[in-house]
Amino acid sequence: MPNAQHTVYCIACRRRNTGYAAYGHPLASIKTKRKPMIKKLLFLLLIIVVVFGLYHAVKWFYHGYIYAKAIVEDKEQLEVNQLYFTLKEGDIIFQTSLSNQSKAIQLATGSQYSHMGIVFMEGVVFYVLEAVQPVKVTKLTDWIKRGEEEKYVVKRLKGSDSILTKENLLKMKQVGRQYLGLDYDIHFEWSDDKFYCSELVWKIYKKALDIEIGELQKLKDFDLNSSVVKEKLKERFGEKVPLEEPVISPISMYNSQKLETVINK
Repeated sequence: MPNAQHTVYCIACRRRNTGYAAYGHPLASIKTKRKPMIKKLLFLLLIIVVVFGLYHAVKWFYHGYIYAKAIVEDKEQLEVNQLYFTLKEGDIIFQTSLSNQSKAIQLATGSQYSHMGIVFMEGVVFYVLEAVQPVKVTKLTDWIKRGEEEKYVVKRLKGSDSILTKENLLKMKQVGRQYLGLDYDIHFEWSDDKFYCSELVWKIYKKALDIEIGELQKLKDFDLNSSVVKEKLKERFGEKVPLEEPVISPISMYNSQKLETVINK
């Protein structure tokens, strides 16, 4: 309890605007202690802001470095990364094969493209389910490298956002798994014992989702007059070519109005 004299001093110090400290007031020590505490808090806050800013600056520069490195050192990988942002499961991918029957298929069907498959994802990696020897899945990047000049076209079912749901994609994968390991069908027969590339894709969509992509034709509907085509037919069938056999060709699916082009490289 301050005495009367102290009270007089307090009144005096207020009037003179000299503060508590001039007369040794008890509150003076509390006010003095607050100043270093506030400074410490401000300093700590400044450090946090600086560290936070440095973290994001380093992160930004790091990603910029990785991006620049990809451009300079690995342009191919950059293109693959961009491709991965565009692709969706269920997409249909076309290429010109380098196989020994590719030219005959191109001439007979009038198509630039002689091979195709369906794009699916396992984990974070895209694969192509395809009918070669045997039916199998191939890593997308390896599949692209197998094609002529590594060129390809990707088409997508129109309205795929509502049609190709997780449930429907699962159905497609389940149908596709049934065919894994089966032989390639060099005779282009319409059966489920062996498969050629376009037949595999057509039947997966048909059996899983009841969607027919492209028009079925008969073998006799194609241009079989080229010497290259005739030679290949004789090699496969001898003198008894099954002209009435139902066939689905890559170009028939490529030209389907149910598909839209999303990539043309």
